[in-house]
Amino acid sequence: MKKIIFFCFTITLSSLSFLSSAQVDTTGRRPITTAVPFLQISPDSRAAGMGDAGVAVSADANATFWNPAKIAFSDKNIGVAVSYTPWLRQLVNDMSISYLSGFYKWDDRHAVTLAMTYFDLGDINFTDAQGNGIGDYRPREFAIRSHYSRKLTDNLGLAVGAFFVNSNIANIYFTAGGSTGQARAGVTGGVDISAFYNKKDLNIGGLQTDLAFGAAISNLGAKISYTGENQRDFIPTNLRLGGAGTAQIDEFNKVTLALDVNKLLVPSPPLRNSQGVIVSGKNPRDISLLSGIFSSFGDAADGFKEEMQEWMVNVGAEYNYNDMFMARLGMALENKNKGDRKYATVGIGARYQIFGLDAAYMIPFRKTNPLAETFRITLSFNFGGKQTATAVPDTDSTN
Repeated sequence: MKKIIFFCFTITLSSLSFLSSAQVDTTGRRPITTAVPFLQISPDSRAAGMGDAGVAVSADANATFWNPAKIAFSDKNIGVAVSYTPWLRQLVNDMSISYLSGFYKWDDRHAVTLAMTYFDLGDINFTDAQGNGIGDYRPREFAIRSHYSRKLTDNLGLAVGAFFVNSNIANIYFTAGGSTGQARAGVTGGVDISAFYNKKDLNIGGLQTDLAFGAAISNLGAKISYTGENQRDFIPTNLRLGGAGTAQIDEFNKVTLALDVNKLLVPSPPLRNSQGVIVSGKNPRDISLLSGIFSSFGDAADGFKEEMQEWMVNVGAEYNYNDMFMARLGMALENKNKGDRKYATVGIGARYQIFGLDAAYMIPFRKTNPLAETFRITLSFNFGGKQTATAVPDTDSTN
Protein backbone atom coordinates (compact mmCIF):
# COMPACT_ATOMS: atom_id res chain seq x y z
CA MET A 1 0.00 0.00 0.00
CA LYS A 2 1.20 3.47 -0.88
CA LYS A 3 1.19 4.94 2.60
CA ILE A 4 4.90 5.56 3.19
CA ILE A 5 6.27 9.03 2.77
CA PHE A 6 9.84 9.66 1.76
CA PHE A 7 11.14 10.38 5.25
CA CYS A 8 10.03 6.93 6.51
CA PHE A 9 11.85 5.41 3.60
CA THR A 10 14.96 7.33 4.60
CA ILE A 11 14.74 6.09 8.20
CA THR A 12 14.29 2.49 7.12
CA LEU A 13 17.30 2.73 4.81
CA SER A 14 19.46 5.00 6.95
CA SER A 15 22.56 3.14 5.83
CA LEU A 16 22.40 4.86 2.45
CA SER A 17 24.75 7.77 2.92
CA PHE A 18 23.57 9.59 -0.19
CA LEU A 19 20.21 10.09 1.53
CA SER A 20 21.64 11.66 4.66
CA SER A 21 24.12 14.31 5.71
CA ALA A 22 26.93 14.04 8.22
CA GLN A 23 25.65 14.12 11.78
CA VAL A 24 27.39 15.82 14.70
CA ASP A 25 28.16 13.46 17.56
CA THR A 26 26.78 14.90 20.80
CA THR A 27 25.67 11.78 22.69
CA GLY A 28 28.48 9.29 22.28
CA ARG A 29 26.19 7.09 20.20
CA ARG A 30 27.92 6.06 16.98
CA PRO A 31 26.21 2.99 15.53
CA ILE A 32 27.93 1.34 12.60
CA THR A 33 25.82 1.61 9.45
CA THR A 34 26.31 -0.13 6.13
CA ALA A 35 24.52 -0.53 2.85
CA VAL A 36 22.26 -3.57 2.25
CA PRO A 37 21.58 -4.19 5.96
CA PHE A 38 18.99 -6.83 5.01
CA LEU A 39 21.93 -9.25 4.69
CA GLN A 40 22.12 -9.24 8.50
CA ILE A 41 18.46 -10.02 9.21
CA SER A 42 17.93 -13.51 10.63
CA PRO A 43 15.85 -15.36 8.03
CA ASP A 44 14.74 -18.56 9.77
CA SER A 45 12.45 -19.25 12.70
CA ARG A 46 14.53 -21.78 14.62
CA ALA A 47 17.53 -19.51 15.25
CA ALA A 48 15.24 -16.48 15.55
CA GLY A 49 13.42 -18.19 18.40
CA MET A 50 16.78 -18.74 20.10
CA GLY A 51 17.76 -15.08 20.20
CA ASP A 52 19.42 -15.24 16.75
CA ALA A 53 22.08 -17.66 18.00
CA GLY A 54 22.78 -20.09 15.19
CA VAL A 55 26.47 -20.48 14.35
CA ALA A 56 26.96 -23.73 16.29
CA VAL A 57 23.51 -25.32 16.72
CA SER A 58 22.77 -28.55 14.83
CA ALA A 59 22.67 -28.33 11.05
CA ASP A 60 19.59 -27.79 8.92
CA ALA A 61 18.85 -26.14 5.58
CA ASN A 62 19.14 -22.66 7.13
CA ALA A 63 22.81 -23.24 8.02
CA THR A 64 23.57 -21.46 4.72
CA PHE A 65 22.96 -18.19 6.56
CA TRP A 66 24.55 -19.04 9.92
CA ASN A 67 27.43 -21.41 9.21
CA PRO A 68 27.54 -23.49 6.00
CA ALA A 69 30.34 -25.66 7.42
CA LYS A 70 27.69 -27.40 9.56
CA ILE A 71 25.97 -28.89 6.53
CA ALA A 72 28.58 -31.63 6.08
CA PHE A 73 27.56 -32.88 9.55
CA SER A 74 23.83 -33.08 8.79
CA ASP A 75 22.25 -36.50 9.30
CA LYS A 76 20.07 -35.89 6.23
CA ASN A 77 21.09 -36.01 2.57
CA ILE A 78 18.73 -33.33 1.27
CA GLY A 79 17.10 -30.40 3.05
CA VAL A 80 14.92 -27.53 1.86
CA ALA A 81 13.44 -24.67 3.87
CA VAL A 82 11.33 -21.63 3.05
CA SER A 83 10.84 -18.75 5.51
CA TYR A 84 8.67 -15.65 5.54
CA THR A 85 8.95 -12.55 7.74
CA PRO A 86 6.69 -9.47 7.63
CA TRP A 87 9.07 -6.60 8.38
CA LEU A 88 8.61 -3.38 10.40
CA ARG A 89 4.95 -4.15 11.03
CA GLN A 90 4.70 -1.23 13.47
CA LEU A 91 5.41 1.20 10.62
CA VAL A 92 4.11 -0.39 7.42
CA ASN A 93 2.06 -3.34 6.28
CA ASP A 94 3.64 -4.29 2.97
CA MET A 95 7.31 -5.01 3.69
CA SER A 96 8.52 -8.59 3.93
CA ILE A 97 11.57 -10.86 3.73
CA SER A 98 11.39 -14.23 2.00
CA TYR A 99 14.13 -16.83 2.28
CA LEU A 100 14.59 -20.07 0.35
CA SER A 101 17.49 -22.39 1.16
CA GLY A 102 18.57 -25.94 0.56
CA PHE A 103 21.47 -28.38 0.65
CA TYR A 104 22.56 -31.64 -0.90
CA LYS A 105 25.03 -34.22 0.50
CA TRP A 106 26.32 -36.79 -1.96
CA ASP A 107 28.33 -38.66 0.65
CA ASP A 108 29.26 -38.43 4.32
CA ARG A 109 31.88 -35.70 3.85
CA HIS A 110 30.76 -33.37 1.06
CA ALA A 111 27.79 -31.05 0.64
CA VAL A 112 26.67 -28.01 -1.35
CA THR A 113 24.16 -25.32 -0.46
CA LEU A 114 22.08 -22.75 -2.31
CA ALA A 115 20.00 -19.92 -0.82
CA MET A 116 18.15 -16.80 -1.90
CA THR A 117 16.94 -13.87 0.21
CA TYR A 118 14.33 -11.50 -1.24
CA PHE A 119 13.51 -8.23 0.53
CA ASP A 120 10.32 -6.50 -0.67
CA LEU A 121 10.16 -2.95 0.71
CA GLY A 122 6.58 -2.33 -0.38
CA ASP A 123 5.23 0.66 -2.28
CA ILE A 124 6.98 3.99 -1.70
CA ASN A 125 5.38 7.36 -2.36
CA PHE A 126 8.11 9.96 -3.01
CA THR A 127 7.31 13.57 -2.16
CA ASP A 128 9.05 16.89 -2.56
CA ALA A 129 9.73 19.42 0.23
CA GLN A 130 6.15 20.67 0.00
CA GLY A 131 4.65 17.21 0.31
CA ASN A 132 3.62 16.96 -3.33
CA GLY A 133 3.80 13.52 -4.86
CA ILE A 134 6.61 13.10 -7.37
CA GLY A 135 6.20 9.41 -8.15
CA ASP A 136 5.75 5.92 -6.81
CA TYR A 137 8.28 3.13 -6.67
CA ARG A 138 8.53 -0.42 -5.33
CA PRO A 139 12.11 -1.03 -4.14
CA ARG A 140 13.44 -4.53 -3.66
CA GLU A 141 16.68 -6.29 -2.86
CA PHE A 142 17.86 -9.85 -3.25
CA ALA A 143 20.91 -11.97 -2.52
CA ILE A 144 21.91 -15.37 -3.87
CA ARG A 145 24.64 -17.46 -2.27
CA SER A 146 26.08 -20.95 -2.60
CA HIS A 147 28.67 -22.89 -0.59
CA TYR A 148 30.74 -26.04 -0.63
CA SER A 149 31.04 -27.76 2.76
CA ARG A 150 33.53 -30.51 3.59
CA LYS A 151 34.45 -32.57 6.63
CA LEU A 152 38.19 -32.50 7.17
CA THR A 153 37.95 -34.96 10.05
CA ASP A 154 35.10 -36.61 11.92
CA ASN A 155 34.92 -33.51 14.12
CA LEU A 156 36.07 -30.55 11.99
CA GLY A 157 34.54 -29.06 8.86
CA LEU A 158 35.08 -26.01 6.64
CA ALA A 159 32.98 -24.24 4.04
CA VAL A 160 33.63 -21.64 1.37
CA GLY A 161 31.15 -19.96 -0.90
CA ALA A 162 30.20 -16.95 -2.97
CA PHE A 163 27.29 -14.53 -3.00
CA PHE A 164 25.73 -11.95 -5.30
CA VAL A 165 23.63 -8.97 -4.19
CA ASN A 166 21.32 -6.72 -6.19
CA SER A 167 19.89 -3.72 -4.33
CA ASN A 168 17.36 -1.75 -6.38
CA ILE A 169 15.91 0.52 -3.74
CA ALA A 170 15.64 4.04 -5.11
CA ASN A 171 14.47 5.63 -8.32
CA ILE A 172 15.30 9.22 -7.38
CA TYR A 173 17.59 12.00 -8.48
CA PHE A 174 20.44 13.01 -6.21
CA THR A 175 22.96 15.82 -5.94
CA ALA A 176 26.50 14.99 -4.87
CA GLY A 177 29.85 16.64 -5.45
CA GLY A 178 28.32 19.35 -7.60
CA SER A 179 26.77 16.89 -10.02
CA THR A 180 23.32 15.39 -10.34
CA GLY A 181 22.12 12.04 -11.54
CA GLN A 182 19.64 9.25 -11.00
CA ALA A 183 20.21 6.54 -8.41
CA ARG A 184 20.83 3.12 -9.89
CA ALA A 185 20.66 -0.43 -8.63
CA GLY A 186 23.63 -1.35 -6.49
CA VAL A 187 25.38 -4.60 -7.34
CA THR A 188 28.12 -6.40 -5.44
CA GLY A 189 29.40 -9.84 -4.54
CA GLY A 190 31.98 -11.65 -2.49
CA VAL A 191 32.71 -14.74 -0.43
CA ASP A 192 31.76 -16.45 2.84
CA ILE A 193 34.15 -18.55 4.95
CA SER A 194 33.17 -20.70 7.93
CA ALA A 195 34.32 -23.50 10.22
CA PHE A 196 32.56 -25.96 12.51
CA TYR A 197 33.83 -28.31 15.21
CA ASN A 198 31.78 -30.76 17.24
CA LYS A 199 32.37 -33.49 19.78
CA LYS A 200 29.59 -35.95 20.50
CA ASP A 201 28.67 -38.31 23.33
CA LEU A 202 30.61 -36.58 26.08
CA ASN A 203 29.74 -37.31 29.69
CA ILE A 204 29.22 -33.99 31.43
CA GLY A 205 27.57 -34.02 34.83
CA GLY A 206 26.30 -37.52 34.20
CA LEU A 207 24.48 -36.45 31.02
CA GLN A 208 25.27 -37.49 27.46
CA THR A 209 26.27 -34.19 25.87
CA ASP A 210 27.23 -32.94 22.41
CA LEU A 211 29.39 -29.81 22.19
CA ALA A 212 29.91 -27.69 19.08
CA PHE A 213 31.78 -24.53 18.15
CA GLY A 214 31.46 -22.40 15.04
CA ALA A 215 33.06 -19.42 13.33
CA ALA A 216 31.88 -17.65 10.21
CA ILE A 217 32.86 -14.60 8.20
CA SER A 218 29.97 -13.65 5.95
CA ASN A 219 29.38 -10.95 3.34
CA LEU A 220 33.08 -10.45 2.68
CA GLY A 221 32.68 -8.43 -0.48
CA ALA A 222 33.26 -5.27 -2.44
CA LYS A 223 31.72 -1.93 -1.55
CA ILE A 224 28.44 -1.06 -3.23
CA SER A 225 27.44 2.12 -5.02
CA TYR A 226 24.09 3.61 -5.99
CA THR A 227 25.28 6.96 -7.32
CA GLY A 228 28.75 6.55 -8.83
CA GLU A 229 32.24 5.19 -8.28
CA ASN A 230 33.17 8.02 -5.90
CA GLN A 231 30.38 7.14 -3.46
CA ARG A 232 30.82 3.52 -2.47
CA ASP A 233 29.68 2.12 0.86
CA PHE A 234 30.68 -0.92 2.89
CA ILE A 235 28.37 -3.92 3.00
CA PRO A 236 27.87 -5.69 6.37
CA THR A 237 30.88 -8.02 6.50
CA ASN A 238 30.31 -9.87 9.75
CA LEU A 239 32.33 -12.07 12.11
CA ARG A 240 30.23 -14.57 14.05
CA LEU A 241 31.67 -16.81 16.81
CA GLY A 242 29.75 -19.16 19.05
CA GLY A 243 29.20 -22.44 20.78
CA ALA A 244 26.34 -24.77 21.60
CA GLY A 245 25.79 -27.71 23.89
CA THR A 246 23.02 -30.32 23.75
CA ALA A 247 22.36 -32.49 26.82
CA GLN A 248 20.23 -35.63 26.64
CA ILE A 249 18.15 -35.49 29.82
CA ASP A 250 16.50 -38.86 29.25
CA GLU A 251 15.25 -41.00 26.38
CA PHE A 252 12.74 -38.40 25.26
CA ASN A 253 14.00 -35.01 26.43
CA LYS A 254 17.03 -32.94 25.52
CA VAL A 255 18.03 -29.31 25.93
CA THR A 256 20.31 -27.14 23.79
CA LEU A 257 22.02 -23.96 25.01
CA ALA A 258 23.69 -21.63 22.50
CA LEU A 259 25.80 -18.46 22.64
CA ASP A 260 26.88 -16.28 19.69
CA VAL A 261 28.86 -13.05 19.51
CA ASN A 262 28.89 -10.87 16.39
CA LYS A 263 31.02 -7.98 15.16
CA LEU A 264 30.80 -6.01 11.94
CA LEU A 265 34.16 -5.93 10.17
CA VAL A 266 33.71 -2.41 8.82
CA PRO A 267 35.17 0.93 9.99
CA SER A 268 33.79 2.57 13.11
CA PRO A 269 32.10 5.95 12.62
CA PRO A 270 34.51 8.88 13.06
CA LEU A 271 34.20 11.47 15.81
CA ARG A 272 33.07 14.89 14.54
CA ASN A 273 33.09 18.34 16.11
CA SER A 274 30.20 20.79 16.27
CA GLN A 275 30.87 21.83 12.65
CA GLY A 276 30.70 18.25 11.47
CA VAL A 277 34.44 18.09 10.80
CA ILE A 278 36.14 14.77 11.57
CA VAL A 279 38.49 15.17 14.55
CA SER A 280 39.20 11.48 15.16
CA GLY A 281 39.00 8.55 12.78
CA LYS A 282 38.45 8.54 9.03
CA ASN A 283 35.59 8.86 6.63
CA PRO A 284 34.65 5.23 5.77
CA ARG A 285 34.47 6.17 2.10
CA ASP A 286 38.19 6.90 2.16
CA ILE A 287 39.06 3.44 3.53
CA SER A 288 39.65 0.40 1.33
CA LEU A 289 37.90 -2.91 1.87
CA LEU A 290 40.85 -4.79 3.40
CA SER A 291 41.99 -1.81 5.47
CA GLY A 292 38.46 -1.47 6.82
CA ILE A 293 38.34 -5.12 7.85
CA PHE A 294 41.66 -5.16 9.68
CA SER A 295 41.27 -1.70 11.22
CA SER A 296 37.76 -2.52 12.50
CA PHE A 297 39.31 -4.13 15.59
CA GLY A 298 41.07 -0.94 16.71
CA ASP A 299 39.67 2.17 15.01
CA ALA A 300 36.96 3.26 17.47
CA ALA A 301 37.27 6.91 18.49
CA ASP A 302 36.95 6.10 22.21
CA GLY A 303 39.46 3.29 22.06
CA PHE A 304 39.12 -0.18 23.60
CA LYS A 305 35.94 0.69 25.48
CA GLU A 306 34.10 1.55 22.30
CA GLU A 307 35.57 -1.44 20.47
CA MET A 308 34.04 -3.77 23.05
CA GLN A 309 30.68 -2.03 22.59
CA GLU A 310 30.67 -3.15 18.96
CA TRP A 311 30.18 -6.82 19.87
CA MET A 312 26.58 -8.03 19.93
CA VAL A 313 25.64 -10.99 22.14
CA ASN A 314 22.97 -13.58 21.31
CA VAL A 315 21.93 -16.37 23.69
CA GLY A 316 19.28 -19.02 23.24
CA ALA A 317 17.84 -22.29 24.49
CA GLU A 318 15.82 -25.06 22.89
CA TYR A 319 13.84 -27.83 24.58
CA ASN A 320 13.27 -30.86 22.37
CA TYR A 321 10.76 -33.61 23.15
CA ASN A 322 11.33 -36.84 21.26
CA ASP A 323 12.51 -34.96 18.12
CA MET A 324 8.86 -34.05 17.56
CA PHE A 325 8.12 -30.86 19.51
CA MET A 326 10.41 -27.93 20.34
CA ALA A 327 10.12 -24.83 22.51
CA ARG A 328 12.66 -22.02 22.33
CA LEU A 329 13.73 -18.88 24.20
CA GLY A 330 16.43 -16.34 23.51
CA MET A 331 17.79 -12.86 23.95
CA ALA A 332 19.87 -10.43 21.87
CA LEU A 333 21.85 -7.59 23.45
CA GLU A 334 23.49 -4.68 21.65
CA ASN A 335 25.12 -1.69 23.33
CA LYS A 336 22.99 1.46 23.36
CA ASN A 337 25.77 3.41 21.62
CA LYS A 338 25.91 0.94 18.73
CA GLY A 339 22.26 0.55 17.82
CA ASP A 340 20.59 -0.47 21.09
CA ARG A 341 18.91 -3.56 19.66
CA LYS A 342 17.75 -5.42 22.75
CA TYR A 343 15.01 -8.00 22.51
CA ALA A 344 13.80 -11.35 23.75
CA THR A 345 12.52 -14.11 21.48
CA VAL A 346 10.23 -17.11 21.80
CA GLY A 347 9.62 -19.90 19.34
CA ILE A 348 8.04 -23.29 18.78
CA GLY A 349 8.68 -26.13 16.33
CA ALA A 350 7.26 -29.46 15.24
CA ARG A 351 8.58 -32.36 13.16
CA TYR A 352 6.67 -35.20 11.48
CA GLN A 353 8.44 -37.56 9.10
CA ILE A 354 10.00 -35.36 6.39
CA PHE A 355 8.12 -32.18 7.39
CA GLY A 356 9.06 -29.45 9.83
CA LEU A 357 7.29 -26.26 10.91
CA ASP A 358 8.82 -23.50 13.06
CA ALA A 359 7.63 -20.09 14.23
CA ALA A 360 9.32 -17.31 16.19
CA TYR A 361 8.24 -14.02 17.76
CA MET A 362 10.38 -11.05 18.79
CA ILE A 363 9.71 -9.04 21.97
CA PRO A 364 11.75 -5.77 22.06
CA PHE A 365 12.64 -4.36 25.47
CA ARG A 366 11.29 -0.97 24.35
CA LYS A 367 7.62 -0.84 23.37
CA THR A 368 8.32 1.88 20.80
CA ASN A 369 10.85 -0.29 18.95
CA PRO A 370 9.78 -0.59 15.27
CA LEU A 371 10.77 -4.28 15.39
CA ALA A 372 7.95 -5.04 17.82
CA GLU A 373 5.53 -7.76 16.71
CA THR A 374 8.06 -9.25 14.30
CA PHE A 375 7.30 -12.90 13.64
CA ARG A 376 8.80 -15.50 11.35
CA ILE A 377 7.51 -18.79 10.01
CA THR A 378 9.57 -21.56 8.38
CA LEU A 379 8.49 -24.69 6.56
CA SER A 380 11.16 -27.34 5.99
CA PHE A 381 11.55 -30.71 4.27
CA ASN A 382 14.30 -33.26 4.89
CA PHE A 383 15.03 -36.42 2.93
CA GLY A 384 17.33 -39.41 3.20
CA GLY A 385 20.15 -40.03 5.60
CA LYS A 386 19.82 -41.46 9.07
CA GLN A 387 16.22 -41.92 10.09
CA THR A 388 15.32 -41.16 13.67
CA ALA A 389 12.83 -43.61 15.09
CA THR A 390 10.13 -41.89 17.08
CA ALA A 391 9.92 -43.45 20.52
CA VAL A 392 6.66 -43.78 22.39
CA PRO A 393 6.72 -43.23 26.15
CA ASP A 394 5.76 -46.31 28.18
CA THR A 395 2.59 -45.44 30.04
CA ASP A 396 1.57 -49.00 30.97
CA SER A 397 1.58 -48.94 34.75
CA THR A 398 1.19 -52.72 34.91
CA ASN A 399 4.79 -53.29 33.81
